[in-house]
Amino acid sequence: MNATNTMNTEYRLVVLGAGYTGMLAAIRLARRTRNRTVRITLVDPSARFTERLRMHQIATGQELAEYRIADILDGTGIEFVQGRATAIDAIAGRVTVDGTATLRYDELIYALGSGTDSSAIPGAAEHAWTLNDPRSAHRFAERLTVAEARGGAVAVCGAGLTGIEAATEIAEQHPGLRVTLVSSAEPGSMMGEKARAYLNRALDRLGITRAIGQRITKVLPDAVELADGTLIPADLTLTTTGVRVPPLAEESGIATDQRGRVVVDATLRSVSHPNIHAIGDAAAVRQPWGEIHGTCQSGMPTAAYVADAIVRRLRGKKVAPFRFGYIHQPVGLGRKDAVIQFTKADDTPGRFYLTGKAAVLYKETVSSSPVPIFGLSRRFAAVPVQPYKGGRATAHLA
Repeated sequence: MNATNTMNTEYRLVVLGAGYTGMLAAIRLARRTRNRTVRITLVDPSARFTERLRMHQIATGQELAEYRIADILDGTGIEFVQGRATAIDAIAGRVTVDGTATLRYDELIYALGSGTDSSAIPGAAEHAWTLNDPRSAHRFAERLTVAEARGGAVAVCGAGLTGIEAATEIAEQHPGLRVTLVSSAEPGSMMGEKARAYLNRALDRLGITRAIGQRITKVLPDAVELADGTLIPADLTLTTTGVRVPPLAEESGIATDQRGRVVVDATLRSVSHPNIHAIGDAAAVRQPWGEIHGTCQSGMPTAAYVADAIVRRLRGKKVAPFRFGYIHQPVGLGRKDAVIQFTKADDTPGRFYLTGKAAVLYKETVSSSPVPIFGLSRRFAAVPVQPYKGGRATAHLA
């Protein structure tokens, strides 16, 4: 980009996706470019901001605060376009929204996130629920109430962090249901031995049955089938296994990996189209210790970094490579319990962990932090997103 030209002509920045990462990138850019001729447009299909960290709470019937995207952006100067990006012309610098409207851009931030891949297990698309959007989660919550009234059963497929949190919330909020956690891997397998033992005691306390060590071969209307032929009865099945990203980047000729994520360089720019930046779950980001996996913990720093990197380039300054390291694995075990495994930079377990009320407070702080960060980012130019263990914080880009 030519920094001099941006002083006299409008520079167009388009952000696709108003999740945690897209929202932070847009707001941080608006605050840091407010004295420049820069137009920022944020595109998302929903009028409401979705707290994906709390989707398992919605799925068990809990009422959460509602945030309208327009209200969050009020006063920032960001233009919000409600619609779905359906095509990107990466050569001409154009985004098509809902198949008709066209937005031109000088730089694009691709922040479309990811969701559970219901095609990963045969029958899941037809018979299983996911936590991919609030409307589906609300409908699942209604079905849980009906199933509990008749003493029914629920199967949760996948024992990763999302599966564990969903299973424990269901068991705590609906004690009349029989809940089974189904997975080929042990719950908490990413944690240290002591934290994992605490997690399993919590599952026992909540009466959650585990079906562990068998591959799930099929989801049926009223059961989950395992590789050995075992059937796990289930009035409702919730799947949290497998990750999919939107196919938009691949369909638009942008370089992607085998999972459809945008392949980026050390500064999170597309290797095929340098005026496109990818952040969060939709980006294939490598660090010296390995590849980042999609979480809010890693996504928010990518958003802050890209916003700051764009500003530095507009000022004609060099940009240091993105550096990140994980610090924790926070897992809610219902509303009254939690376990926090502190980690090394590569997300392998460290020596320390936290449990009980202190862990609940820690987890709630983590889950609620993105929205306050948006507010702070409207007022201050370089709000720290999280401590880094893999390198210097993005604050050094200010």
